[in-house]
Amino acid sequence: MTALLIAEDVEDIAMILQRVFTRAGMEVMRAPDGAEAFEMALAHRPDVILTDLGMPRMDGWDLIKAVRGDAGLADTPIAILTGQLQPGDARVGEAGACALLLKPCPNDELVSVIRGLADGGPHGHTFSAAGCVATHQRVTT
Repeated sequence: MTALLIAEDVEDIAMILQRVFTRAGMEVMRAPDGAEAFEMALAHRPDVILTDLGMPRMDGWDLIKAVRGDAGLADTPIAILTGQLQPGDARVGEAGACALLLKPCPNDELVSVIRGLADGGPHGHTFSAAGCVATHQRVTT
């Protein structure tokens, strides 16, 4: 069973994400900010981390940096779920994130991306715009 750690400070969004991924058969852990998410990651070693960017105490960028800087967690796949970025934002690859999902994102796409990262397993990350990045966005008309 895939162990997913979600870092999201908006309780309603966190609850929805937990429900979506639990229904998809994943073990879900939640943290309300990056600092708590990092502590949980150290303690539980999730298969994948899904993080928002704008959070108190430690934002998503700093969470990614902390994970990539820890020898035991450095190869953990990380996806960003945010409404703050545009597709192709170079900072995603430079930070070492594996996927960018833009809010609002369809549930089936969320599950597909996280499953794909879990199936790919731990892997090295380069810190450039051409790094470990798969950009996903919802197309609205």
